[in-house]
Amino acid sequence: MDDRKHIYVVGLDDFHLEHLKTVRGSEGYLFHPLAEYSAIVLPERYDIPAILDHARQTLDLAPRVDAIIGHWDFPTTSIVPVLRREYGLPTPSLESILLCENKYWNRLACEASVPECTPPFQAIDPYGEDPLGALKLGYPFWLKPAVAFSSLLGFRVEDDAQFQDAIAAIAQGIPTFAEPFQAFTDLVENPKRLPRTGSGATALAEGIIQGRLCTLEGYVYNGEVVTYAILDSLRGANQVSFVSYQYPSSLPIPVQERMKDYARRLLTHIGLDQTAFNMEFFWDEDVDKIWLLEVNPRISKSHCPIFEIATGSSHHEVAIDVSLGRRPQFPRAEGRFPMAAKFMPRVYGDARVLRIPDPAQIHALQLTHPELSIHIAVAEGMQLSELRGQDSYSYEIAELFIGGEDEQHLHDKFRTIMRQLDFRFSAPLPTNY
Repeated sequence: MDDRKHIYVVGLDDFHLEHLKTVRGSEGYLFHPLAEYSAIVLPERYDIPAILDHARQTLDLAPRVDAIIGHWDFPTTSIVPVLRREYGLPTPSLESILLCENKYWNRLACEASVPECTPPFQAIDPYGEDPLGALKLGYPFWLKPAVAFSSLLGFRVEDDAQFQDAIAAIAQGIPTFAEPFQAFTDLVENPKRLPRTGSGATALAEGIIQGRLCTLEGYVYNGEVVTYAILDSLRGANQVSFVSYQYPSSLPIPVQERMKDYARRLLTHIGLDQTAFNMEFFWDEDVDKIWLLEVNPRISKSHCPIFEIATGSSHHEVAIDVSLGRRPQFPRAEGRFPMAAKFMPRVYGDARVLRIPDPAQIHALQLTHPELSIHIAVAEGMQLSELRGQDSYSYEIAELFIGGEDEQHLHDKFRTIMRQLDFRFSAPLPTNY
């Protein structure tokens, strides 16, 4: 009799299947795809009823359903609790997930539970008669959709003209997320737990926060909030586009402990349980001020290869353990390097891609750097502006995961590898490498 656990993974692709296989005890798991990747990762439209029905058909035919997990952004994060609830698995409530996904609702929860690290904020109706007239925050501030991801439709606004341009862009693009978000709010069991204001079609204006950015990775198990790792997030000169994620964090331990306490207070207030999470904070070193940026009710998939290099296993292990109803035992110091990072080579400006590295080049680099993992996001002949899911200021042409002895070693290795990969474009443009 095959007693392996059947783990269903929303939007599973080959890249993440390989990371799932690195977890301790993976020989005891069978990983199955659940919901089409193309339906949940950057489709033209998120058809939530169709996605859920397709997933139910798969699960109804399954020999057994031991766990359902996901590592993508919205709507995956909301699909998982709906299906776990229906199939009797340990799950966070859908309401608690939506309180994380809606950035305005999450700011209301932050204001109630951790006001000392919550920036000034305001909801703006992008379809109102006079959005500018309703504005109360002073410039500058960030303006973004209440429901979105990866800085999509996020703008730094410094005057009335920029506000009008940004709110128009948000009004045009926000239905992509507002419509599926409403589909999930219709499925909640306790709607009184959700705020009465601020739907998925809301824009969020919030004060500028700054400092050293980091991400807490953790989980909530039977109501206990546990942070098991902190990674530094380095951004470019525009303070928007990410350059790298690095583990472990170099922040002072007392600062890390304060962040962990804020995470515990917020997630307890929201009622989040039985899930992995990641949470982003700024530490303004000059004034010793901590700001909470956002919380995501999932592991950060971008960190999986980082943990493999530095600890020997992807933190998919955490998501699997919690979904199976058991306490994770992660991380362990079993990696190949004391530090690891994900680098995001970016181009600042539009151009046509003339050359990308071929497989032989990449293989030769991996002989020199066995831990190196590369995912190329562009193709020869394409225009950079054809890339989807980018921030408003740059184009991410690839992802590189490498290990190093220290931070300087990591960044030197990144620049050396990018020179050898030899990407070429139709015009000379600034890059971060």
